[in-house]
Amino acid sequence: MDKKTSRWLDLREKMDVVVLAAALLLVVALLGFALVAKEVDDAGRTQTFDEWAIRALRTPGNPSDPVGPGWLEEMARDMTALGGVLVLTLVTAAVAGYLWLNQQKHATVFVIGATLGALALSLLLKGVFDRPRPELVPHLSKIATTSFPSGHSMLSAAVYLTLGAMLARIAEKKRLKLYFVGIALLLTFLVGISRVYMGVHYPTDVLAGWLAGLGWAILCWLVAGRMQ
Repeated sequence: MDKKTSRWLDLREKMDVVVLAAALLLVVALLGFALVAKEVDDAGRTQTFDEWAIRALRTPGNPSDPVGPGWLEEMARDMTALGGVLVLTLVTAAVAGYLWLNQQKHATVFVIGATLGALALSLLLKGVFDRPRPELVPHLSKIATTSFPSGHSMLSAAVYLTLGAMLARIAEKKRLKLYFVGIALLLTFLVGISRVYMGVHYPTDVLAGWLAGLGWAILCWLVAGRMQ
């Protein structure tokens, strides 16, 4: 066996391990979402914790005032916008435009399809569970849909993790791969936390959104690898 063939087989073996790990993580994400959904649906078993968490982020005696200085509230609004449909559409369009100009038409269609699929899945899950929004404190952000799962959390996880995984796939150095995935995880985390701080979602809504978005991102990554 020559050196080139041996190197290819080593790379193939490593990829098989990565794919297996991703498949296992996908199963964990799906089971985690199912468990959270069951706990929420079973006579509101998580309701006590959910309500405590939202109230803990408001000034005692004044539920309209979030804890922390004024700049923290402003930062929360900025962070929650990172998971909004407009911002995610602009991010997706920018990446799709780059891929199209770089003559990667299949990747362009895939990125757009993954984003639209995540949006459709989010709306479907919201319609199925139909959980009312929390009304414990005044909302710091306008809302138009139901509460479970958090659409911002799910879409940010799906879009940022999918894009992060794509960038990590084409990056050659390990530190760059970790950087792209790390940034995607950080953005997803900040968006989710901001939704609870704004009083528009329960923590379990956010957790379910993260798990659903993670599962979708992994599925898209596996499909992309298969296509490639």
